[in-house]
Amino acid sequence: MIFMHVDEPGDTDFGMVYTSDDRGVLYSKSLERHLFAASGKSDFTNVTSLRGVYLTNVLDEDGSIRSVITYDRGGEWNPLNKPADLKCASDSKRCSLHIHGEYSISNQLAPMLPLSDPSAVGLIIAHGSVGDAITAVKPDVYISDDGGYSWMKTLEGPHHYTILDSGGLIVAVEYYTDIPIKTVKFSTDEGQCWQLYNFTDKPIIFAGLASEPGTKTMNISIWGYMPEAGYRATWVSVTIDFEQLLTRDCEDDDYVNWLAHSTDEGDIVNDGCVLGYKETFRRLKKKSVCINGRDYIVEKEQNPCLCTKLDYMCDYGYYRQENSSECVEQPDFKDRQLEFCLLGNEELLMTTGYRKIPGDKCAGGFSPKRTEEQMNKRCGTAEQIQTSKSKETTIMLAVSAVVMMIALVTGVFLIVRKYVCGGRILSYRYSSLREDDDRCIDGELVANETNAGRGFRDDSDEDLIE
Repeated sequence: MIFMHVDEPGDTDFGMVYTSDDRGVLYSKSLERHLFAASGKSDFTNVTSLRGVYLTNVLDEDGSIRSVITYDRGGEWNPLNKPADLKCASDSKRCSLHIHGEYSISNQLAPMLPLSDPSAVGLIIAHGSVGDAITAVKPDVYISDDGGYSWMKTLEGPHHYTILDSGGLIVAVEYYTDIPIKTVKFSTDEGQCWQLYNFTDKPIIFAGLASEPGTKTMNISIWGYMPEAGYRATWVSVTIDFEQLLTRDCEDDDYVNWLAHSTDEGDIVNDGCVLGYKETFRRLKKKSVCINGRDYIVEKEQNPCLCTKLDYMCDYGYYRQENSSECVEQPDFKDRQLEFCLLGNEELLMTTGYRKIPGDKCAGGFSPKRTEEQMNKRCGTAEQIQTSKSKETTIMLAVSAVVMMIALVTGVFLIVRKYVCGGRILSYRYSSLREDDDRCIDGELVANETNAGRGFRDDSDEDLIE
C-alpha cells in the first residue's frame, strides 16, 4: 500500500493524500488539505507501535493547522482526543490535541518528532498543545499508551526524549539552547511519574540524547559541551546505565493482556476489530518495575473479524462524505466507464464503490462486488514502452556508479582521518545510578550490590570507556 500526496496547483502548501490498492495501481482519496509546505516539510508520521495508525496535519481554509489521526491506514481521519483533565479556551470551537511534526521543527517550534517503536506496543511520545489549532506557544510533551486513542500531558515544556527497555523505561531531558543542564528525568510507568537524576557535577549545554543501541537497551548517552573562556569549549559525553537501578527481570505476573484498538463501546463482537482482525498483546503492567531485557519479544494473538464497510476504502471514482461510511460516486464519473491502463493492457473496472483496504484480513460479512475485465486492447505506444525501459536502465546504471563513487570516497576519507589526521579526544564519562541517586523510588528500585556483576553483552561500549 502507498500513501501519495498530490499538491494543489500553485503555492498553496497543501494537497490531497491518496491511498493505493495492494498493487500500487489504483488510488483513492484519503485526506483533503494535507499540509505539505513549499520547503518539502510534511508532518505525516507512521506510528510504528500499533498497526494502521498514522498522524499528520491539515491546513484549514482560515490558515490554521490542526492534527488528525487514522487507525485504519487512511480509511478515516479524525481529530485527536485531548486529555480528559485539560480544557480549551471558552471561545474554542473544536477543542482537540494538536501534534508538532517536521514542519514545526523546521520553524523551531519543537525539538523532536513524535516517537514510537514496534517493541513498545501502543506507546507514542510527542510535542503538542490543546486548542483549536497548533500555536506558536512552547509545546508540552504528551504520551499515549493505546496507539493514539487517548492522551496524557506528561511534561511541561519542550524536551528531548527516548524509549528504553521496549517501553519499560522512558528518559527525557529538558531542551534549552543556551542554559546548562545537569539533570535527566526518567519514568518506569509510561510517563505517569517522573524521577530526577543529576548525571554530572558540572552542567553542560545539551546537544543530544541517544540510546545505545536502539530501544531495547538500558543505556543512554547525553552529550554537550562546557563553555570556556576565549570561545573554547570542552565536549563531554556521559553514559547512564539504568541497569544498575532496575535489577529485577520481569516475570509472567508483570504482564497483562491488552486488546489493541479497543474502544469499550459495548460491542464485544467488533470491539478491537481494525483491518479485519483483533490483536491481543502481552505487555508490561505500569506498576511493574522490572527489566524486559534485550531478548524481549512482543507476544500477540490474532483473531479474524467479519467484514464491514469500515474494512473497505472507496474505489476509484468514489469518495466518502464526512462522518459517513458510505462510498458515493464522484459527479465527474457518473455514467462513465472506469478504464485504466495496467502493464500495457487496458482494463475495465466494474465496481459498486468499495475495495478492501490492503492488508485487511476480514472474512464473511459485507462483501461488495468488484471485478476487473481485460479489454483485449493495448494502451500506450510501443515507443513509449521502449523509451521507459531505456530510461530505467540508464537510471540504474547511473545510480550504481554514484553509489560506488561515494563508497570509495568515504573509505579514503576514513583511512586518512584515522591514520594521518588523528583528531581531538572526546571526554567520555560513565555514570551508574546508585542507591542514593533517587529520592522517591520505592524498595523495588534499590540497586542490589550482589547484582552488580550482571555484566555487558558483546555489543557493549565498555571497551570505549575511560
